[in-house]
Amino acid sequence: MPVSNSSRREFFQTTALLTAGGLASLPLSASADEVVPNSSVRKLKITAVKTYLLRHKLKRPFGVSVSVPLDKFRQTLLVKIETNAGLVGWGETAPINGSRGTIDDHLAPRLIGQNPLEHRRLWRLMWGPNFGNALAVGALDMSLNDLRGKALNMSVAELFGGRLRDRVPVYASAMNYVAGMEPEDHFPQEAAALVKRGYRALKMRIGRYSVAREAKVAAAIRETVGPKVRLMADGNAAYTMATAVQMGHELHKLGFEIFEEPLPQSPKYAGYEELRRKLPLSLAAGEAVDSRASAKELIDRRAMDIIQPDISLCGGIGEALFIAEMASLSGIRCIPHCWGSDIVIAATTQLLSLLPDPHWGFPTDTPMLELDQSENPWRNGLARQPIQVRDGYINVSRKPGLGIEVDEDVVKKYAV
Repeated sequence: MPVSNSSRREFFQTTALLTAGGLASLPLSASADEVVPNSSVRKLKITAVKTYLLRHKLKRPFGVSVSVPLDKFRQTLLVKIETNAGLVGWGETAPINGSRGTIDDHLAPRLIGQNPLEHRRLWRLMWGPNFGNALAVGALDMSLNDLRGKALNMSVAELFGGRLRDRVPVYASAMNYVAGMEPEDHFPQEAAALVKRGYRALKMRIGRYSVAREAKVAAAIRETVGPKVRLMADGNAAYTMATAVQMGHELHKLGFEIFEEPLPQSPKYAGYEELRRKLPLSLAAGEAVDSRASAKELIDRRAMDIIQPDISLCGGIGEALFIAEMASLSGIRCIPHCWGSDIVIAATTQLLSLLPDPHWGFPTDTPMLELDQSENPWRNGLARQPIQVRDGYINVSRKPGLGIEVDEDVVKKYAV
């Protein structure tokens, strides 16, 4: 016997009231107009926005080409949004450029009392008063999406239209410069260990020493891992135009696929379009874009072959997805930058599940997840269930929100 719309509506409302906070078990088949109007979802309100600066003293200083001196500490900024229903959402960003002050002093007061499900309105509210602090917006956008996913019992990927893949390929972002160690000694050893652990793609740091010296290090890595492992190199803004072109040709001879950001990022990635035309391998750039607007400028200039928005730096998950879609219209691939804790890793994994392959053929160029391998107590430590790499892939969580549960004891241990 058919069930009337009013009966169905009463059923969903009753179900909502019987669950914890009236939110956790709402059926996914229910449409918005059946669930929202008179349920506790409609009454969901933000009650607090809290920031946590985490700091960890490194066992051995490390860094990239331009890290002078090498970093002795690792830091990150976490954001926790709380609600009247007991649901919380987590986000993360870099603790620079006044991101914490912008959140605490300007954006948090505007969010408290708001319904976190009103995402588009809150997005405009956050961008309006902060003069473009994308780091602050990125952390809050991440935590709001984690929260609304939990409220609607949907993963972030489902919030943005549904995943295109159930697992994403991973590349190990590794081989940093370490105090007291020469790259000739530890880079090939580290590469071999990563391949043994199942990684099929690796990225090394270059640019601290001469082209001649580091070309030999790159050759040693290629010889160590063999021809089937995909290799990339990150110049971290340490090159001039001439040396970047020289190193690019050396990398190309060794079968490296990507040369990342060899020239300085500012002002506005100057000279990158000229470098792209001169390089024999793909040029990646854009981790410093701070909005869809700055990304559009680079795309219009065709300043790179691969754009790398970072959800914690460019304004959040939706902003990175918008940038990826714009890039695809110009035939530019998107491989997001990712450098942080389990929170950013989980959020970037959800984003990557949404990105299409760059062509209609066999998916040999599927966007990859960057997984940092340096000393980081909040990678496979902050989430209660570690994010695991199997055969070079990470499974995309189907759990609500970002798909992880943050261990708040770990947050308290490292908070300063």
